[in-house]
Amino acid sequence: MNKWRRIEEELQSLQEQHLYREIRVIESSQHAHVRYRNRDMLMLASNSYLDFCDEERIKAYAAQVLTEYGTGSGGSRLTTGTTVCHIQLEEALARFKGRESAMVFNTGFAANGGVLPALCRGGDIIYSDELNHASIIDGCRQSRAETVIYRHNDMRDLERKIREHPGQPGLIVSDGVFSMDGDMVNLPGLVELADTYGLLSMIDEAHATGVVGNSGRGCEEYFHMEGRTDILMGTLSKAIGAEGGYVCGSRTLTEYLKNRVRSYIFSTSLSPVTVAAAKRALELIEEEPWRVRRLQENIRWFCRELQKNGIDAHSETAIIPIRIGGEEKAVQVSEALLEQGFFIPAIRYPTVKKGEAMLRAALMATHTKEELTAAAAAIGRAVNCLT
Repeated sequence: MNKWRRIEEELQSLQEQHLYREIRVIESSQHAHVRYRNRDMLMLASNSYLDFCDEERIKAYAAQVLTEYGTGSGGSRLTTGTTVCHIQLEEALARFKGRESAMVFNTGFAANGGVLPALCRGGDIIYSDELNHASIIDGCRQSRAETVIYRHNDMRDLERKIREHPGQPGLIVSDGVFSMDGDMVNLPGLVELADTYGLLSMIDEAHATGVVGNSGRGCEEYFHMEGRTDILMGTLSKAIGAEGGYVCGSRTLTEYLKNRVRSYIFSTSLSPVTVAAAKRALELIEEEPWRVRRLQENIRWFCRELQKNGIDAHSETAIIPIRIGGEEKAVQVSEALLEQGFFIPAIRYPTVKKGEAMLRAALMATHTKEELTAAAAAIGRAVNCLT
């Protein structure tokens, strides 16, 4: 009997459906240009929106902290794993987000996967947008609360479903910027419903921090709603260019979470080097507001250039979806662009629904307009030729 037969058959099925995934090995630092297969590529898929992964001042500060604090933390946050660097980062995050307190997690996935089960229990309801990130979905599943899915950004559907559970405590959770479509939460509508019906509001700002709002502070700044959301969650691995996740809110919230969140209590904490890099990146966002403005200018420019080349592209965030449809065609378009020096992988099921494959363009502040114009023309040719 071949005990691996089922797994081998599933792998074969993935290949036949053009859903098989392979690791792509980058041969350089994450930057607007990368080395791949020994060639220079324009990177159009990275979440390093402000191009901080290879920023010299951030690296210099991280190197200084490495010399002083070493490579690892040696334990969980509640034992030996909290250094001065961790506290400094949390204080910087709280100031940046205009909150009393913040706490740092090893990843954004660990934050969502830990916070939702800690806050919600049996008898509670979690109202979750249908397009929320997998980490939110898994966090809902790990809680003992009932999860109610509402239609994407549909506040009428959300209110109707809240009214179906009168008096039950709970929480509304949504991505701030949706990671595939690049659109933003209807924050005014969500917060109003949460406050009206006595529910907690929680926003995942992984793709919003450093991207939207006049100074990159996220969705609350964009909608002029500073301080209105109960729980702000985000990552340090995207625009901030480091690693980890965080939650910002009241001191009551963070003190409770420190005592209840299993992914926080039972994980060795992030390296002091990593949290130092994140702190320096936050400082640079404040010191150099041109980075956020440049990114936002690039978004507008790239969408216009795509439209000139026959691509229906609209976004106010660094994520610009280019919809293809079939999985095979999406892979073919991506490969054609790769041959021309543009790194932009196909996004397929289960990340998006079957038959709704896309290219997910992600921009950086350091892309030039000339580079984006060339990329838009190449994408237009590839899509029109192969779809």
